[in-house]
Amino acid sequence: MPITQTEHRFPCAQCGASLRFMPGQARLSCEYCEHEQPIPQIDDAARVTALQSLDYHEAVAQALPASELEETRVVHCNTCGADVQFEPNVHSAECPFCASPVVTDTGTNRHIKPHAILPFKLSEADAQAKMKSWLKGLWFAPSALAKYARSTGRLNGLYVPYWAFDVATRSQYTGQRGTYYYVTVRGANGKTRRERRTRWSSASGRVSRQFLDLLVMASNALPRANTRRLEPWTLADLQLYSADYLSGFRAEAYSVALPDGFEIAKERMAEQIRADIRRDIGGDEQRISSVSTDYNDERFKHLLLPIWMAAYRYRDKSYRFIVNGQTGRVQGERPWSWPKIAGAVLAGLVILVIAFYIAELGGM
Repeated sequence: MPITQTEHRFPCAQCGASLRFMPGQARLSCEYCEHEQPIPQIDDAARVTALQSLDYHEAVAQALPASELEETRVVHCNTCGADVQFEPNVHSAECPFCASPVVTDTGTNRHIKPHAILPFKLSEADAQAKMKSWLKGLWFAPSALAKYARSTGRLNGLYVPYWAFDVATRSQYTGQRGTYYYVTVRGANGKTRRERRTRWSSASGRVSRQFLDLLVMASNALPRANTRRLEPWTLADLQLYSADYLSGFRAEAYSVALPDGFEIAKERMAEQIRADIRRDIGGDEQRISSVSTDYNDERFKHLLLPIWMAAYRYRDKSYRFIVNGQTGRVQGERPWSWPKIAGAVLAGLVILVIAFYIAELGGM
């Protein structure tokens, strides 16, 4: 399923300019006349009720009601493969994922609507400060990257799609429990030493776990390993989906279908299940021979989570820097300056030679 993006605009009631959502605040603001418009809020009890998850199997069987679906139109980036939706009057623009130019295309995408949104807390200025601090810590980065951070440093505010899964699991396993014991061993020289050994015994059993809001990024536009390291997210701050929060930002539609997302979720669940099994086996070491897991009461939500992102091109290759729009945690790809690395290696060799020479002089 292709990647799409939408950008919602709300006209100011006083001057007609576009209102913009203010990160960390439940309001829209006009940068021209400073008019403010609050975003309607509901009480916590009503919010919890409205944020109930949907049945996974109904969604896979395409049995969800039409009210849970929407349709968008897309444009295509030939460089990174992203399909992005811009305003109808935009005929060319820069791809927010790889900084390459894109041209308009036609096509529709029908998908599940977002259920909830995690509004931005960090302003662009705050995110820029976080990113610049992170970039300064990159050793052997090209000088052009530092110049980019000082001069441009522009960030795109994006809401990225996620699947949040609720799953009850029950796993049956077999394995072995290792218990340490020590023996005294006499060496060939007649001296004795204590040597640790492991006694293994068979183990089997069952473990159960209820996974709640297990997050899987529903996009292939960003490196999954980097976005994993943006976690954790505070989902207690989720709000009912409202286009008001998107004012001035873009929201990407999912490109990872729900069943594919569930397979990725299974991989994440397997990590935790194996950790549970090791604790259940006990002992000093554990070996897991087999695991059979049953999944029950599978439910999901479609969420939009906030990131600030910059795409930087170096030697015809695109690098992305991502800032968690809620916590400020930074991750990204980075280019290496091989001349700087070569210079550092050469400098290190020179220092070693000098140190060796001084040591030789001292020994005379």
